[in-house]
Amino acid sequence: MTSPVRALWDAPAAVPGPPRRVWRDWALVVGIPALAVVEASVRPEVPARWLWAVVLALLAPTLLWRRSRPFTMLAIAFAVGTAVGVATAGDPQLYTTAYLLILLYAVFRWGSGRAMIAGGALVVIGMLLTFLTSVPEVADIIGGAAVAVTTSTLGLAVRWRRRARTRELDQVRLLEREQLARDLHDTVAHHVSAIAIQAQAGAAVAAADPGATIRVLHAIEAEASRTLREMRAMVGVLRATDAVVVPTPGLEEIRALATTDDAASEGLGAGSGATPGSRRGPEAVGPEAGSGPEAAGPAVTVRLCGDLDTVPPPVAAAVFRIAQEAVTNARRHARDATRITVGVDVDAVAVRLEVRDDGVAAASAPPAGYGLTGMRERAALLGGTCEARPATDGRGWVVTAMLPRAGWTT
Repeated sequence: MTSPVRALWDAPAAVPGPPRRVWRDWALVVGIPALAVVEASVRPEVPARWLWAVVLALLAPTLLWRRSRPFTMLAIAFAVGTAVGVATAGDPQLYTTAYLLILLYAVFRWGSGRAMIAGGALVVIGMLLTFLTSVPEVADIIGGAAVAVTTSTLGLAVRWRRRARTRELDQVRLLEREQLARDLHDTVAHHVSAIAIQAQAGAAVAAADPGATIRVLHAIEAEASRTLREMRAMVGVLRATDAVVVPTPGLEEIRALATTDDAASEGLGAGSGATPGSRRGPEAVGPEAGSGPEAAGPAVTVRLCGDLDTVPPPVAAAVFRIAQEAVTNARRHARDATRITVGVDVDAVAVRLEVRDDGVAAASAPPAGYGLTGMRERAALLGGTCEARPATDGRGWVVTAMLPRAGWTT
């Protein structure tokens, strides 16, 4: 067999599978025999009309299994119809016979590749057997072939359209799962990482400064509360259409990533030392880094430059999430780092982000975890890029992202 025929021969049954039996199936089984009897009574010129009415009535129940056993039902109808046609030396001339095309449609709509090939063969054999009793007109042959091909093609078209629709829905579900995974990682994982840093800081200063331990516990409580609120908001959006949606974070929220030296040395974590500032023009948040012996993590400074109000919300949210993840990674993994700088530059073309730490550069690139993957995906979805690499001066790592503004409106 050639490749196309072999591929069709090995094709499985339709996916998704057939639906459950519905009331319309029973309506057909009841209505078709009644139509056959009525037609036989009003068309006395049809040869053997009552015999064919009985045959059609007896074959009507095959419609109940046309989805689960399409070829078997077509074969039964074909065998019985052919036997009666040969015995009566004529074809059925009742219009009700047309319902048997539903069985042919079902073979190509629900059957496997073998069923479709065998069903097509049965139709061809049935057309050839008509020559045993009489020579049909050319127009009848062409018309019968056209009806059979149209019915089969319709079944295939509906089958392929349904399969394409299913694949599209699966792709949408996959994209939604990826979006949910990014949101969980960028929000919940960020806060959990901050909680872990606070706990480590509390363990380090517990013996020397009990007061600092209390402040660490308060910071852990605050982070846990924020995590719980965001989790409830996400679950609410997933479970209810009227859920209260949390505002989308933007460039202004990047300020909350900054920490003061005191916050860093006491382990208070990102977000505790944000300094308010102007929405326009250059801005620096966070003082110079300290170097106390109790430092639990590097200080974070934030610089925002440009007209922030004109950045489209999707771009602003993506920049915030990338910056948040980059700062979290630096605080967790940057070795001997004392400072993390976050710079955002907005111009008429793009938004550029740079997150840099001054730690010891690793000998090789770290494995691409969910965080790096999520940052790259966020940038790519908006037509931008995101890279993480060792700094050119040999100190620490730098994360750079560029998100274009073209095609977006505020």
